[in-house]
This record gives sequence, structure tokens and C-alpha cells, in this order.
Amino acid sequence: MASSSSARSAAPPAPAVEARRGIWGRQLDHYPSTAPRATYLVIVVLATITLYYELYVQGSVATALAANLHMTLVYLIAISIVGNAVGALASVVAGLADRWGRANLVVYGLAVTGALVAFGLANSTDKWVYLVLFAVVSFVEGMILVATPALIRDFSPQLGRASAMCFWTMGPVLGSLVVSEVASHTLDSHPDWQYQYRVCGIVGLAVFLIAFVGLRELAPQLRDQLMVSMRDKALIEANARGIDPNEVLSGHWRQMLRKDIVFPAIAISVSLLFYYIAVGLFVVFYATNFGYTEERANALSNWYWAVNAVALLVTGVLSDMLKVRKPFMLVGGVVSLVGVAMFAIATTHPGTTYYEFVAILMPISIGGALAFAAWMAAFTETVEAHNPAATATGLAVWGATLRTIVVVALLALIAVIPAASTLVNQGSQVSAAAAGQAPGLTAAENATVKAVAADPTIATRVQTIATDDAAQLATAEKLSSTTQAELAASPNDPTVQAEAISEISGVSAADVARVITLGAKYQNQLATAQAIDSGTQAALATNPNDTAAQAKAVSDIATAFHLTAAQAAARFEALAAVPQADLALLDTDGKQVQSAAAALTALGKVPTADLTLVSTYGPGLQDPKVVAELKYLQANAPAVEKAAKDSPIQWQRWWWVCFGGQLLFIPFIWMLKGRWSPRKAREDARQHAESVDRQLAALAGLAGRPAE
Repeated sequence: MASSSSARSAAPPAPAVEARRGIWGRQLDHYPSTAPRATYLVIVVLATITLYYELYVQGSVATALAANLHMTLVYLIAISIVGNAVGALASVVAGLADRWGRANLVVYGLAVTGALVAFGLANSTDKWVYLVLFAVVSFVEGMILVATPALIRDFSPQLGRASAMCFWTMGPVLGSLVVSEVASHTLDSHPDWQYQYRVCGIVGLAVFLIAFVGLRELAPQLRDQLMVSMRDKALIEANARGIDPNEVLSGHWRQMLRKDIVFPAIAISVSLLFYYIAVGLFVVFYATNFGYTEERANALSNWYWAVNAVALLVTGVLSDMLKVRKPFMLVGGVVSLVGVAMFAIATTHPGTTYYEFVAILMPISIGGALAFAAWMAAFTETVEAHNPAATATGLAVWGATLRTIVVVALLALIAVIPAASTLVNQGSQVSAAAAGQAPGLTAAENATVKAVAADPTIATRVQTIATDDAAQLATAEKLSSTTQAELAASPNDPTVQAEAISEISGVSAADVARVITLGAKYQNQLATAQAIDSGTQAALATNPNDTAAQAKAVSDIATAFHLTAAQAAARFEALAAVPQADLALLDTDGKQVQSAAAALTALGKVPTADLTLVSTYGPGLQDPKVVAELKYLQANAPAVEKAAKDSPIQWQRWWWVCFGGQLLFIPFIWMLKGRWSPRKAREDARQHAESVDRQLAALAGLAGRPAE
């Protein structure tokens, strides 16, 4: 038997890190160096921005989408409720990301959402189809948006965690900024809401290709350890060789359902109520309360998101430099509180200008960035303190909590702002009609609707005139517009009068002139003729020499004018001297001309203003489309007017609810892991570095010791 001092065999090597390769594995068996690690982080951030772009694009065209797919505001909000509800469920499912692979969820999820947005939502022609597709998109994104912060955590040690998480939190911010930037610069040239979705979907598919080629993740043995600084790299890789990847996957939900994880998740969720309403309903808020167009409302949002992005960057750098999170959360929470209070107050002041709103949004944007970026870093560090291997599960708790609270908040919002529903559902049509811009009417029809909407007495006055002066209006309808204009300019001009009588009577203008001339010339003879009864006139027409008829005619004249027989005979002789052709013309057209002249005289007694009113609005008020639009106005304008008055107060009430949510956030800062003092945080980092050095030295010594 060999002695103990004989040659010894070397210690067996530790097992290699197991990493799945290929397009279904995407795992690394070592912690990457700076350049590839930065590449993976950039891809994750780019994916996050894209996902939030897809999720928030609806808000940029909310009013147009609702109008085109015949959605009420309640239905529009219900879409967000359904989306967040299935997103909450997806967040729970995404807790399995530790088993399925985080990179796989991101890569193939991007393919699904990009295709659904570009080819599904963009081509929706029915609100129910849109709802179903949006729910599917929300479910997929709910899973991915748990995997992306988990990947950020994997590739970022704690001493750089705030900077890394600030880049992740820039995902929703830059996603929102992209939404408002694209919309504010393209809605003028592409007013159709589908265009925004097509652009968004194409961007999503492009980012999918980038992620498919370039995204990787750490093998479970590597990512399931706590990494404080890059100096831990060698220690983590050494420890990873002794970790069973299956053992660390058990009991995650039990470990994550702790008060220092659940309560802070609730607190940050209620503090983000203002943010979520800004994302989804800022366009509706500004359109219904301040009359902004979609382009102008999106342009205002640009300020909010751009400043928020810059503040996130600064927060991440400063937080990592000082090695503390909680002071940033506290300062940011208080600053944002002040901004939300100012915003709530400004809501009921209709004179608040565009740039005053810009100034008010700045503290909300900056404060929110300070609080949320620092919170994300502190929250992931708190999760790691319980179990680094359960990071995805901890983030799933937060994701599900956030979306559940958003669902409850949106349900409450429907009850808090009923006036907004009225303004969205009926307000746009009422406003368009009142402004004379109803899309289904001609310019003339719109002019009538606009005038009557401004002065409802027009319809009553036109109806009264039409009833009281029906005959005169019938006469006016026979006159051409030219003749009416000439009568208005020269009412006593004989030529104009003759033309008017011609149009009224249907007798030619030449015959009217002759009738008028002959009427004046034979005025007495015509009066004499009217005294003779029709039977006698007929007998004389048949036989002018009928003595009996002549005697009867003289008798009729004497009786009518109280004349002697001789005087009556003289008038009869004067009548007989009138040429038969003239008498025939007067007999044929005289009564028509006389009747037309009387009608013209009666028309002249109607006030010109009344005639103008009827001619201007009468035809329109008989147009079925105009009548239908006016009936819609009559039925809905009072409710819209009341809603316009109530809406600012109701929105203000909601902004105070958001204020309360941000106030509730502050006390839960103390529950998260981390120091308040930068000095103590630096001391913790120094002690950790010394511990790592000792462990590495021990591992080195163990590796060099021969096996027993």
C-alpha cells in the first residue's frame, strides 16, 4: 500500500456551466466583458422602447380611433382595462421566464407584437376585433415587460444598477416620446389613425430582427447569484460551476410574496396613476377641456417625455455615483407631488396657456424620473436580497400588481369623469355642427346649421314668416334672383316692375307692358266694361248691333255709375271705340297682369329683412340632412354644454386622486433595501470588495491544493 506521502492526484475540476445554445437557447456560459454586455443592454432597452411604443400608440390617435370605429369613451377606456387585466395575468405567467428563457420571451414576443400591430390592429374595421387583437398584444407584452428588466438586472451589477435601470425606465418614457413625436409630425400629412399603427408595427419587426441576431442571456447558474460590482465576475463564474440550475428554481413565489416586495410594488403602482392617464388619455383630456388638436396635444407631451428621459439619465448616474437610492425617491416623490397639485389647480382655469402647462409638467416629469429610476434599482436589489434566482418572479409580482391597480384605476376613472364620455361621444359632432364643419353636409347646409345653432330663433322666425306671409313668399318664389335684386335696388322702376309681373303672371314682358299701357290709356273704358254683366258682354261680342243688348249695357252703366241715360250712352260709345284687338289683349291677359301686380304690391309690404331671412335659411331648413343635424344638436347640445362645464371639475377631482397615490408612495420608501447615507453605502461597497477578494483568494488556494 502506498504511503500518504506518495504522489497525489490533482483536485478534480468543477463541472462546467451548462448553457443552452442556438436560437432556442441563447445562453452564455460566462459573464460577458464590457463591450458585448453593453450591446445586450442596448438591445434590451431598444426592445423595451419598442414594446411601449406599440402599447401606447393608441393614445396618440384616441379621438380619431374612437370616431372611426364608433367607440364611446367608456369603450375606449375598457380597451385599456382589458389590456392591463390580461397584462397582469401575463406578468404572472412571465414568472416562468426563469424556466423558458428571458431572451426567448423578448425575441419572439417582439415578432408577435410587431406583426399584430402592423397587420392586425392597423387593419381593424370593427371595435370588437380591435379589442381582441389589443388584448393579445397586451398579453404578449405583459410577459416581455417582465423579462426585459430581469435581463437588465442580469447584466448590471448593483453598483451600476441605477444607471442600468434608468435606461430600462427610459423604455416607457422614450416609447411615449416616440409616440408623440411621430404623431405630432405625421398627423397633418397622414390623418388616418391606421398610419400610426403601420409605422409602429414596422419598427417593431425591425427591432425583432436586431434582437434575433444579437440578444443573449446568462445561463441560470450565472444569473442566479448576487453581483455587486464587476470585480465579482470571477467569483460568480467560479461559484456557478457548483450550482445545480434546477435547485434554484423552486419556491420562488413563496419567497417573493413578502411585505417588503408587495407593499412597495403597490406604492409605486398607485404613484404612477398620473403617468398612465397621461399616456392613454392626455389627448382626450386636452381635446375636451382646452380644445387642442391631436397634433398639439402630442406636441405638449413631447416636452414631458423628453425632459423625463434626460432626468432619468441624470438620476441613474448620480444614484450610482452616490451609491444610494432612497434620497432620490424621496426628493422625486415630493417634487412630483408639487407638480401634480399645480396641474390639478390649472385644470379648472381655461385660460392656462400651452407653455404654462409645459412649465407645470416639468416638476412632474423630473420628479417622476427621480423617484421611479431609483425605485427600480432599489426594488431589484430588495428582490436579490431574498433570492437572486427569483428576480423574474419578483418582477412578475410588481408587473401583476401594477396592471391590476391600473385596471381598478381605469374602472374608477369611468365613474369619476362621466362628462368626458359625453364630450367624446357627442361633443365632436356637436362641435363640428355648431362650427359649420359637419363632414356629411355641403357648405351651404353647414352655413344654415351653424347660423341656427348660434341663433335658434332663426328657425322659429322663418316658420312664423312662412305661415303669416305664405302667399307673398309664394310670389317671391316665382321671381328670379336677378329680378329680386333689381326690385330691392329699384322698387319703383316700371321696367323692373313689368319684368316682375311677367314672372309672376307668366305673361310675356312685352304683353305686360302693353297691358299696362292700355290699362292706363283706357282706364275709364275698362271701368265701363266692368259695369256690364257678362251675359250682355257675350251678346255684344256675338252681335255688336244687337239693340237689346246695347240698351241693357247702357242701363248697366247708368246704374253702376249713377249716370243719366245720355251720359251712360256716351260712355258706352267710348267703350265701343276701343279697338277689338286691344280689348282682346286686355281680356286675355289683363286679369292675370292685374292679379300679378296686386301680388307684387303685397310682396312689397313684407319687410326686406324677413324676405332675406327666409331666402337665406328657408331652403336649408327644409333639407332633410340639415333638419337631422339640427335635431341632433337640439337633443345633444344641452348635455354637451353641461359636460363642458362639468368636465374640468371632474378631471381635477381625478388629478387629486393621483396626488393621493403619489403621497402614499413616500412612506413605503423605507421598506426597500438600501442606505440613506452615501458614506455608509460606500463603506458597504468597500466591505463587499474585501469579502470578494478573500473568497477569490480562498478559491485560488483551493484550486492549487492537491486532493487527499
